[in-house]
Amino acid sequence: MTSVPSIPETVAVRAAPPFDAELGAALAALGDLSGEQLTHENLAARRQRDAASRPLPTTAELRADGRFAVEELSVPGTEGAPDVTLVYARPADAAGPLPVLYYLHGGGMIMGNAWSVLPKILHDWSAPLGLAVVSVEYRLAPETPYPGPLEDCHAGLLWTVGRADELGIDGERVIIGGKSAGGGLAAALTLLNRDRGDGPTPLGQLLQCPMLDDRLDTHSAHQMAGIGLWDRASTAVAWQAYLGDHYGAPDLPPYAAPARATDLSGLPPTYLDVGSAETFRDENVAYAHAIWRAGGDAELHVWPGAFHGFDSVAPTAALTREARRTRTRWLSRILGHSRRE
Repeated sequence: MTSVPSIPETVAVRAAPPFDAELGAALAALGDLSGEQLTHENLAARRQRDAASRPLPTTAELRADGRFAVEELSVPGTEGAPDVTLVYARPADAAGPLPVLYYLHGGGMIMGNAWSVLPKILHDWSAPLGLAVVSVEYRLAPETPYPGPLEDCHAGLLWTVGRADELGIDGERVIIGGKSAGGGLAAALTLLNRDRGDGPTPLGQLLQCPMLDDRLDTHSAHQMAGIGLWDRASTAVAWQAYLGDHYGAPDLPPYAAPARATDLSGLPPTYLDVGSAETFRDENVAYAHAIWRAGGDAELHVWPGAFHGFDSVAPTAALTREARRTRTRWLSRILGHSRRE
């Protein structure tokens, strides 16, 4: 198994940016868990702990006393692949056709599920914005390496827009989104959708602290090594699990790791946010710059003193509340522009 790249002697790594006071206190309260790195040896145990920390809400719980209509759908995967499970939810009293957020959960592409992310999304975005949500239960690595999880996401997207009338959604008002590894998959899906030309033209892509670059050689990747919940070593294990034999390949396609893309033209308006004190900072900033250089529209927020996953660890912190409001404003603006057109 290929190891994480060593730090070049020419790279002068300086002290890490300080954590925001509230966020730092929340991280410290986690104790030893805050610094535990993911390894190949502890992967199974970490998966068990992650599953316990993300209890799956039932369909009845997601319906929230009738406020939302929720269905679990089994749709065809790509040829030779199993069916893909989609969790479809919408405000019960909203008249259609509704815009839809096609959402890919986080978890390093090795953990996580389509259900546990929904209560927050329904509360923060679906109800106030009149937005339908499709959350994808893509297969996980290492059991299913690239391109399996991405193809699951693509198959689900095509099925969703192909059944737009049946679902009561507007197939021309789709936002592709995700967080962390799900943000990386969302970026990859948007590129794949652009290049295959068989899916919708998205209104936008919402990328929260996306995992984009398998090379792990940015300044922030070195600077934040051993610091925070998810560092360079943990990310390397996740990339190795996802890419399998493709890990470290010089000709890796951008659909496997979007930071490898050399052409970011023709993408929809993009929202990117990331913490100043996390591994993914510089690869996210570089992705926004590449979109701008290609003539595209990207809104970038770097939250000062924020670590990876800060909004989950400290949901009531001032910085978390501001990040949540900012994402919601972007979604509202994108949806409002499309409505006026």
